[in-house]
Amino acid sequence: MHPKDALGRYGEDLAVEHLRRQGLRILARNWRCATGELDVVARDGAVLVVCEVKTRRTTAYGSPAEAVGPRKLRRMRELALRWLDEQEVFVPEIRFDVIAIIQPISGPAVLEHLRGVQ
Repeated sequence: MHPKDALGRYGEDLAVEHLRRQGLRILARNWRCATGELDVVARDGAVLVVCEVKTRRTTAYGSPAEAVGPRKLRRMRELALRWLDEQEVFVPEIRFDVIAIIQPISGPAVLEHLRGVQ
């Protein structure tokens, strides 16, 4: 596995662990279709949570959360609707979260969970 892919997988594992500790139920990880991928799909009570996970070693090129701009959010919305359609699920509300992780070469990871990103 390429080091960048391994870092991304590690970050997603940390994010899922964090979401579970927050009481969310994980419905899907790395769900893919022809137009893209959703990192994590979860339930927070009745709310469907679509979560993008960004993991970096440093903030040299900005924080990981900065990589999730309007274009990425628009794509997440489109993919969430496609996921719902495929699963034949109805939810009263969808929330879009970003989990930004900095994992330096040495030392513990720093995780930031941004809820309801618009």
